[in-house]
Amino acid sequence: MSRILIHEVGPRDGLQAEKQVVPTDIKLEWLGRLMDAGLDIIQVGSFVHPEKVPQMADTDELFRCLTTRKRNSGVLLSGLVLNEKGLERGLDCGVEMFCMGVSASDTHSRKNTGMSSEEATARIIAIALEAKTAGKKVQVSVQSAFGCGFEGLVTEGRVMRIVEAYLAAGLNAISLADTAGHAYPTQVSDYIQRILAMEPSAEITAHIHNTYGLGMANVYAAMDAGATSIETSFGGLGGCPFTKVAAGNVATEDLVNGLQRAGLRPDIRLDSLIGVARDVAILFGRDLPGCVYKTGALVAEHRSSPFIAIPDR
Repeated sequence: MSRILIHEVGPRDGLQAEKQVVPTDIKLEWLGRLMDAGLDIIQVGSFVHPEKVPQMADTDELFRCLTTRKRNSGVLLSGLVLNEKGLERGLDCGVEMFCMGVSASDTHSRKNTGMSSEEATARIIAIALEAKTAGKKVQVSVQSAFGCGFEGLVTEGRVMRIVEAYLAAGLNAISLADTAGHAYPTQVSDYIQRILAMEPSAEITAHIHNTYGLGMANVYAAMDAGATSIETSFGGLGGCPFTKVAAGNVATEDLVNGLQRAGLRPDIRLDSLIGVARDVAILFGRDLPGCVYKTGALVAEHRSSPFIAIPDR
């Protein structure tokens, strides 16, 4: 857990369900501050049809602006693609890491992509391999991995069949996505341990939603079980618009605050993350699900030292 990677998905997963479209210049300002904060990966947007998700209509433009800006930044810029056209667009505008996935729930898969899980698996693997051939980093995911808002229980067998297909294709960077927020800690731990037993070199990411209040517990279970990356969103904003009960992610600043209290990831500028979350809340005119952006952070110089609060600015 000493170098857990933080993958900020707020600009995509956080904003995608918001009806109020954020102007491109404001997105660029937020993204610049997130890049400067020392995060490892930032998901800039998704390559979807603008009529389906108007919030993502400027994704190509954002990448073109940011790839020029990031020369002195070590952050990796990721983008979500659903199909071949999305990959083509992403390659054209400078995406460095492609994220793509398959839902273990047939119902969710059809609502999200118009394909069954089986059809989507074959298609996504082909797209992922094309991206790898182009020299890009690729992460493949299993969505609704811990349950589905429409179908309820998603069996472990359905999840692992998709994982096995990924591994057989040489795709070892795998995200388990709790799309519906049904996960619980022992389930998260068991799934990750099973994947690592199949492929010890697998790089596992946990994408956790806090729909039923178990978000942070599931994140820590994932890290303890061997996940190397966690996907979070500023202010805890977000949720899949194609699931039954959309709810927010684990808040980036909440997780970073927890890590830093344990002496981990001191390189990340927590005050910058808090500032972005506060500005997002102001723009949308409502409280976000996250905690630390409201309370201020707790930090300690040493584990044995009393914690002190970072005052509001």
